[in-house]
Parts: sequence; C-alpha cells; structure tokens
Amino acid sequence: MFTKILIANRGEIACRIIKTARRMGIRTVAIHSDADARSLHVRLADEAVRVGPAPAAESYLSIERIVEACRQTGAQAVHPGYGFLSERAAFARALLDAGIVFIGPNPEAMEAMGDKIESKKCASAARVNTVPGHLGVIRDAAHAVQIADEIGYPVMIKASAGGGGKGMRVAHSAEDVADGFARSRSEAASSFGDDRMFVEKFIVQPRHIEIQILGDKHGNIVYLGERECSIQRRNQKVLEEAPSPLLDPQTRQLMGEQAVALARAVRYDSAGTVEFVCGQDKSFYFLEMNTRLQVEHPVTELVTGIDLVEQMIRVAAGEPLAMRQQDIRLSGWAVESRVYAEDPARGFMPSTGRLTTYQPPAEGVHDGVTVRNDTGVFEGGEISIHYDPMIAKLVTHAPTRAQAIAAQAQALDAFAIEGITHNLPFLSALMRHPRWCEGRLSTAFIAEEFQGNFAPRAPEAAAASQLAAVAAAMDALTWPRGADACLAPRERRVLLDGQPHAVTVECVPGAWRVRDHASGRTASVRSAWVPGQPTWLGSVDEQALAVQVRRIPPEGEQGWLLTHAGLQASARVLSPHEAELLRLMPVRQRAQARMQLRSPMPAKVLAVMAEAGRSVAAGEVLCIVEAMKMEVSLCAEAPATVSRILAQAGDVLALDDVILEFA
Repeated sequence: MFTKILIANRGEIACRIIKTARRMGIRTVAIHSDADARSLHVRLADEAVRVGPAPAAESYLSIERIVEACRQTGAQAVHPGYGFLSERAAFARALLDAGIVFIGPNPEAMEAMGDKIESKKCASAARVNTVPGHLGVIRDAAHAVQIADEIGYPVMIKASAGGGGKGMRVAHSAEDVADGFARSRSEAASSFGDDRMFVEKFIVQPRHIEIQILGDKHGNIVYLGERECSIQRRNQKVLEEAPSPLLDPQTRQLMGEQAVALARAVRYDSAGTVEFVCGQDKSFYFLEMNTRLQVEHPVTELVTGIDLVEQMIRVAAGEPLAMRQQDIRLSGWAVESRVYAEDPARGFMPSTGRLTTYQPPAEGVHDGVTVRNDTGVFEGGEISIHYDPMIAKLVTHAPTRAQAIAAQAQALDAFAIEGITHNLPFLSALMRHPRWCEGRLSTAFIAEEFQGNFAPRAPEAAAASQLAAVAAAMDALTWPRGADACLAPRERRVLLDGQPHAVTVECVPGAWRVRDHASGRTASVRSAWVPGQPTWLGSVDEQALAVQVRRIPPEGEQGWLLTHAGLQASARVLSPHEAELLRLMPVRQRAQARMQLRSPMPAKVLAVMAEAGRSVAAGEVLCIVEAMKMEVSLCAEAPATVSRILAQAGDVLALDDVILEFA
C-alpha cells in the first residue's frame, strides 16, 4: 500500500480524498495555484506544493509541474479527483513514465471511453444500447446543421472531450445549431483544450441515470447500482439520488450488465460511471462513460456502504476487489444537493466573493438519518472567479426516499451562507416541489418549472403564520429580563414584507406562546436561538423547523430577513402603536436607473460586439463574458442606440459593473 499520495485537484474533491487517505494511514500532498494558497485542501493535507498562477492552464492542468511536485515530495501515486486532468490519458502516461502510480483506469481504457465519439463506437460493438447520432467529428457549423437536419430536431451538440455540462447545447432548429456549435466549441477549447464536437438525437423528456462500476487489475468488475441525475440546469447536475425512482430491479440489472460489458470490453480497472439517457418508459441508451470518480459519488457510497475513494486506492495498489456482484446490496435512499455560488434570480449566474458566514448543518447519524457535507471552503475564505462555483455537496440518507428528502429539506434550511449569492433557497424550494417529491422527473424539469430563473416566494397562509410566530419569539428575546418579564403577555405586530400579523406573545416555561389574532390559533415556539446566530433551529407546535436569519439594516427597532423552504420575507416586530405610526410614514421613491448593460456576474470580458453610436435590435448579442469556465452572451433587451462603451476584451468585471450605456 502507498504511504504518500498527491492529489492533483482542489476544493471539495481534494478534501474528500484527504479524509479517506487519512483514515487509511496514507500521507497526502496538496497542489495549489496562487489563488488557492489559503484553501481548505491545502490546510488539510500533510504537505502542499505551489504549481503556478491562478489560471488552471498554468497550474492544475500543467502535467510537468504536477510530475515535478511528485518528485519533490516523494509521492508514490496521484489521485486526480474529477475535472482538470482526471480523464487525460496523457497525464496517466506521464505519471507511469515517471514511475508514479495513477489512481484511476489504465490509459488505454481512458482513451477508449474518454472520447465521446470513440466511446459510442465501442459501446455499439459491445452491444450496449446507443442514441441515434453522427459518430464522427463535426467539421464546422455548416456540417453540424447538415447532420442535425438528417437526424431530426431536437439535437444535442456536445464536446467530444467534454464533461460537467461544458460544451453542450440543445438545438431545436438550424439557427440554434449554428449559434450553439460556435459557443460550445469555444467552451470546449477553453475548458478541455479540445474543440472537437459531435451531434446526436436529443431524447424528449429524458431522464439521466448512471451506473457506478468498479473494476480491478485482475479482471473483476461489479456495478454498484444507479444514480438518477435528471434535475439539471444548463446540462449541469443540481440534485442526485440513489437509487432511481424510475427503475425496477429488472431494468437496473439490464443497465448494470450492459455497463459491466462495456467496462470489460476496454479492460476497465478503477471506479467509473456509465451514463444512460432514459425514456419515461424505462428504455435506455448509452450516453457516455466517465473514467473517473463522479461528483455525485456520495449517494452511492451511502446506499452501498462502500468508500469509492478507498477502493480506487486499493485497486491502484494492485489489490483485488473484496466484493463480488452478489455481495452488493442497496440499503435505503440518498439525496444530494449541489450548493453553488450563483444567483438564481439572475439566471443562475456565478457569484464570487468572501464567505463572511459559512455554517453548514451538523454532520452525523441521528434516528437512522445521515447528514453528510462534502466541502472545500471555510468561513472567511473566498470563492474565486477562476474555478467551478461549487461550495458544497449536502447529502442525506434515510430508510425511504420521502425521509431522505425531508432530511435534505431540513438540512438545507439549517445551512447558513453569507457574503456571496447562493442557491440554498432554490434547493429548498426544489425539495418541496410536488413533481420532485413524486419522482416525476426529466432533464427539462428546471426549465419547465422555473423558466430559467428563481426568486423566493413570499410566505402565505400557514407558512406566514409559522414565520410570524418565529419572528415574534425572536423579538421576545429582546424584552427586559426582570423578575416579572414572563408574567404579562404582550401585543405585537409582526410585519412580513410589510403585511401585518397581530399576535399576542407570552412567556411560558421552556417556550413562547404566540396567539395569532386573525385565526385565533396559539402556537408553542421552542428554540435555543440567540441574536446573532445565522440559523434559527427549533420547533413550532412540536414540528421541527430551521430558518435562515439575516439581519437587515433596521429602519426601526428590529429587522431580519427570514428564509425557509424556498420562501423568504423581511420581518419586523413592533408594538401596536409603533406599527400605526409606521403606517403613516411616507414611502421613499427610488430614482430611475440609467439605461445600461451591466455584468450579471463577476467575469472576464471575451468580446464586445457593440459600437458607440450604433443602433441594436432586441436580442442582439452585445458582449460575451466568461466566468468559472462558462461563457455567457449578453443581449439587448429592446431596440436601443449604444451611447458609450465602458469595457473591452480582457477586462475583469465585478457584479453589476457597467459594460455599456444606451442613449
């Protein structure tokens, strides 16, 4: 067994690998760019080596510098994590040539499966169901349109070397193909250094289901059940679960056996994932094979009890698998949410900045429910413009799907993040969505249910009463603490987004009793919350509740922004007299903003197409920006005339920086 391994990655996955290596008694070496010098994975590793400046091409993608880091530290093996060089056969060969073990599959298997075009040919030869498409490289946009016309719309344009949703577009017309081909090709070249593209038929209302496989160097290969990853936006997975609510045991076995047949055909010898696109009728077609650890691997670990990172290390060290197919058992249900630094209200544009608050829910096992949080950040750390915007992967496991979802919903509400914009309210709303809860999924779910944007809704009815009771109990903690403080009930007005809720608050042993005047109902509110804590954890009428709490600049006595279950409201608690005086106050009017095109995220300007003095049409592309490996075209919302250009190619923009102005 190895005594020291180097992790050729960063962030959450590097931290995840370090945890298993430490449990196995293996020392770890972290690599880092200048931007990551203070990162969590650097702190956790036994040693750390700088490999270059912030751009990934000059650091995490530099094979020569990583090999040299191994030589400097005496690392015997390298775990690549996912992304970066994890599926680059040239990297595996460079390590082998230097006498260093690659903790992953052999280079030949990587080459056969890492190229999406060649992998489809190999899958077809192995009698694996494949999606209709063009199994060749597309020369240019005109060729892509020709192929798409032959296959029939809609089609999927994909990067041959792609992954993680990068370099992918769905096209419904020849115009979509022409534009999508150019954007996808540019993203592929930037993210993978390979701009080869292909086109295949897009299955309408598809589900994305993948099979986890594990092989060793002795010819043993098993499949570890499936994961459903259908909840996606821009082809990037958002929620994952294991097992899938769609599959029955027979379909699971058929998919698993086909995945193993494909892996056996290329002599696969590590952890890997065979991805399928599935119809609602349980038909399935090979999509691609990822020759690496997947982001969503924790859900498989929780339902099988198998540490996939440990198995990869043991296989790389030459050990045979300790399990056979008949030994694999699926137990319970696991759900994973990807917590991203992004703004759902701005089309999920990435967000960067310092994490002024980062307090995830407590990990562990309680009453048969497991909460796990895989992360690579810490309070006070920064989310950089240079890398993927993932903050954490929150995973829950329980005996049933409904229990795992309920646990996930509670954990999301108990997760406190401030300093950057994030998707926690969106994930909380997803957890309560009837279609998700019923398992009626497809990869179009988010586009259909949220139309590309999300803003927390205001609480209504029972939810509003619940939050009003919580706010009233929070306010009661500010009352004078004299000997008679709990004897006299107090009349209060809770303003949720300005809407008054008349309540009476009374202190009783161990709780606050809050009576809603409108409904006549009385709620018992219990919590150990104290002012300043970013989450309120407690119960209302014995129902467990978690509410994210953020102080807002108080215009009067108190002010909080309360977020729960995808709902959000500002809350102020006043006396009846104060509330009446506030009602008489004039409303301040905001000045009208100038007509400007602003950056929807911190980003680098790739190109500015507009010119000062020129008229533009609605929908015309004015500027292309890039952040966190994603290109975004910024378009004119209405016909206008450009009066002034304030940014140019190469500029680095902050959120809301002005790019140009209109007359």
